Amino acid sequence: MSDIPSKYDPALTEDKWYAYWMQHSLFKSVPDHREPFTIVIPPPNVTGVLHMGHMLNNTIQDLLVRRARMQGKNALWVPGTDHASIATEAKVVQKLRKEGIKKSDLSREKFLEHAWEWTHKHGGIILEQLKKLGASCDWDRTRFTMDAKYYDSVIDTFIDLHKKGKVYRGERMINWDPAALTALSDEEVIYKEVNSKLYYIKYTIVDEEDEAGGETFITIATTRPETILGDTAVCVHPKDPRFKHLHGKKVIVPLVTREIPIITDDYVEMDFGTGCLKVTPAHDMNDFMLGEKHKLQIINMMNPDGTISEAGELYVGMDRFEVRKQIVEDLKAIGHLAKVEEMINKVGFSERSDAVVEPRLSLQWWVSMKELSKPALENVMNDNIRFFPPKFKNSYRNWMENVKDWCISRQLWWGHRIPAWFASDGGYVVAKTEQEALAAFAAKGQQLNASNITQDPDVLDTWFSSWLWPISVFDGFYKKEEVDYYYPTNDLVTAPEIMFFWVARMIIAGYEYRGELPFRNVYYTGIVRDTQGRKMSKSLGNSPDPIELMAKHGADGVRVGMLLSSPAGNDLLFDEGLCEQGRNFANKIWNAFRLVNSWGEKVDNTLAQPESARVAVEWLNSKFNSVLAELNDDYDKFKISEALMSTYKLVWDDFCAWYLEMAKPVYGSNIDKKTYDATIVIFENILKVLHPFMPFLTEEIWQYISEREPGKGSICVAPWPSINKADETLLKEFELFTNAVIGVRNVRKDNNIANKESLTLQVKNNGNYANKFDAALKHLCNLSSIEFVNEKISNSFSFVVNSNEYFIPFTANVDVEGEKKKINEELTYTIGFLKSVEAKLNNEKFASNAPAAVLEGERKKQNDALGKIKVLEEKLAALN
Repeated sequence: MSDIPSKYDPALTEDKWYAYWMQHSLFKSVPDHREPFTIVIPPPNVTGVLHMGHMLNNTIQDLLVRRARMQGKNALWVPGTDHASIATEAKVVQKLRKEGIKKSDLSREKFLEHAWEWTHKHGGIILEQLKKLGASCDWDRTRFTMDAKYYDSVIDTFIDLHKKGKVYRGERMINWDPAALTALSDEEVIYKEVNSKLYYIKYTIVDEEDEAGGETFITIATTRPETILGDTAVCVHPKDPRFKHLHGKKVIVPLVTREIPIITDDYVEMDFGTGCLKVTPAHDMNDFMLGEKHKLQIINMMNPDGTISEAGELYVGMDRFEVRKQIVEDLKAIGHLAKVEEMINKVGFSERSDAVVEPRLSLQWWVSMKELSKPALENVMNDNIRFFPPKFKNSYRNWMENVKDWCISRQLWWGHRIPAWFASDGGYVVAKTEQEALAAFAAKGQQLNASNITQDPDVLDTWFSSWLWPISVFDGFYKKEEVDYYYPTNDLVTAPEIMFFWVARMIIAGYEYRGELPFRNVYYTGIVRDTQGRKMSKSLGNSPDPIELMAKHGADGVRVGMLLSSPAGNDLLFDEGLCEQGRNFANKIWNAFRLVNSWGEKVDNTLAQPESARVAVEWLNSKFNSVLAELNDDYDKFKISEALMSTYKLVWDDFCAWYLEMAKPVYGSNIDKKTYDATIVIFENILKVLHPFMPFLTEEIWQYISEREPGKGSICVAPWPSINKADETLLKEFELFTNAVIGVRNVRKDNNIANKESLTLQVKNNGNYANKFDAALKHLCNLSSIEFVNEKISNSFSFVVNSNEYFIPFTANVDVEGEKKKINEELTYTIGFLKSVEAKLNNEKFASNAPAAVLEGERKKQNDALGKIKVLEEKLAALN
């Protein structure tokens, strides 16, 4: 095949082979007699483009599904995208704003037209980018969480849970995003440490004077002074002696001059802050619980957009953070600001908009989680569902044991609209359609028509749709054949930060609606960080464009680079140099192929197989089986990086550095057919175990090696190698052989003996010499003979391997006097070094004061020097 390019060019191969795989439907799966292997993709946001986290996650999924396909399983990787309510709506609103259109100027229907238009235009970008990576998904099965049937499954689940009493509507404290104007679940709030201020504010005590007849005060510390507009009580600990005299009294909220009661509750910590707590039930989770307990007034002093409402009385319409600045000045002006302290505290931010979250009392829809979550906790803790690494079980257990009800309504238009219908009297029914809603009202004795009822304007939390993903991608609520075959799925590859958002909830839904787990294994990837340990982000400018990386290093090079240092659950410190290493690896494999291919042009059927080649074949087959056993075990334990390193060493060290050298014919000679055929079999097996990591390169070489049947002859569906027993004795003997080769080569190098000069090797066998590799040793080291001796050989170079002594007699070209001079110089230096070490050890002060480890180190230096002196003196004696 003289047309094989001298260099491997990914740009010429990747699109070609991806098109080939697609043309022959090699990623397509339909239920059949085979064992299924199923992975469902963590659906990226429809707004998204490929980033480094996607690259890592999808590379791992692809190699798992490619290997399963080669194992003869009916492998299916289901792709798809998530509609991402908050993120997508924000993108559409932003686009409309640039066009001079406000969302508030549009009807819901008109806005949704814009949202769908945006989705159709941008929604498939990330999936097309995944194809560049080599993702072997069944693209005919691509799902979207707003597909009609998927939509039905989400709505039907809501209705079903409501009938079971597990979905309810209630007014409770929620996390509110003032930028996106929607509720958030606890998991969508990201807490960050920020520089803040602690404001000490004086509240006047009603009907109490000091000795001079002046006002008396109680001082309260807060980081949010603007919320005093909603204060309805001050709370102290009932046993705090400082405030016993104030029980039952009142204070005046500064500026608003509202009288509020002083209440007692052991919730307050006496030794924290001033020991007094302002209670704002509408704007703090814990304050709300205190408010309910003590039946306090609730004043909602903030509008949804974070401005002050009419109920706040002052600063109406001003933004909350502007009010914070102003109210501090106003408190100072009236003498009610005692002091201000700098502090660092944790503040909640919206995961989607990055706005500071406001606790807010709101009427929302909730899922009651306590009973639903029990099977999901039990079946992870008993390892029916296995986490890799297992350390994440503790985080999972902690969350599940303290699980809170899930707020599932969002004040948005883009998403699955809540199937609840309201009459003018505030009553409601849950029903899928308007007609079903009217029938439900009629069943309650209310004869209404369409003009009398309105549907809830809110949509469901995006996670309420994605928690059904492993079921709904197969239309599992409506059809049996596919979900019964593919469910439960096998492996889920995801990030630990969505363990509670998504993983836990999918497990809950699996047990609620299928009565079994949704997947058997969960592999948690780490976060991709830069070499400084910073999380990659556009704002920091430290995240490379994956498409550009692949254009530069090839998809295979990037895949290898990503996985070289990506142990499960630990963060990946990404360095582009790793991708370059991956590209170099691809080049190494390509060059090895070109060498083997050149042998194919010189096959001689009449030649007998040399002994050096025979043992090389026998050894590498054993080595391959040994590595294959490790590989299979690594895959089973999700040790992906270890699996790659084992494969890398097999190719680079064992095949390229040793086997090809042992098996290659003498320069200019032909190769025997037996060795060439065995080499092709070995190379094909190596390509098979490489394929999941480097699909494009391996397909290119696979197709060059032999004429293959279109489609069926792809390496994608070539059988994964089966393990044969490795000859452990042979593998150990190989270690001795390689050390002997290195010893001979070092003698040549240190003494400038040309490789073309044939040498004699004499061996003093001290009882454990193995001669299986003698022919290979002669072949690699250009030895004319290997002879065995009983005594040390004078006038020779020597080295030791495993107590056996090797001697290479001087040739006529060796400068004996020069060699003696070199040894004498080394001997003089070593004797001097020994004297300095012994002087230190003989120093009583040093010997009595030095730590044990230091003394041990010095003694080791002494012993090493004595051993070296002995060897040098023996060499010198032999030369003399």
